[in-house]
Amino acid sequence: MSELYVTEVTATGGRQGDIKSDDGILQLELAPPAGLGGPGGKTNPEQMFAGGFAACFGNAVIHTARAQKLPVKDRDVEVVARVGLGPNGTGGFGLSVALETTIAGLDRDGAEKLVEAAEKVCPYSNAVRGNVDVAYSVKTR
Repeated sequence: MSELYVTEVTATGGRQGDIKSDDGILQLELAPPAGLGGPGGKTNPEQMFAGGFAACFGNAVIHTARAQKLPVKDRDVEVVARVGLGPNGTGGFGLSVALETTIAGLDRDGAEKLVEAAEKVCPYSNAVRGNVDVAYSVKTR
């Protein structure tokens, strides 16, 4: 694969540590959420994954809408990502993802077709396909 963009982030200390990007723009302290017995109050890997997936999928929807010449503006697309963490049955852990995409300006059928096409374009969707259960749902406004 020819890379269009590369970034590097260093994590120190696992879930109780911090992360920092090589350009210094991203600098966050981490803490396990209270739901996992941690103190909470700081971000965690699941929140970052959810945010990244939601933003990336939203951009895939926008990109696909433009390619199809649909009347969808950037702010017409909202994606809510729900990421769950749980045991995978083999002694490790796995993720589940639900993406709820709301699109303004299209009817339900058009919005569903757009999301279906965007799923094939999104780098996150392509990366997790076959490894993570992802449920896609669509709303219109």
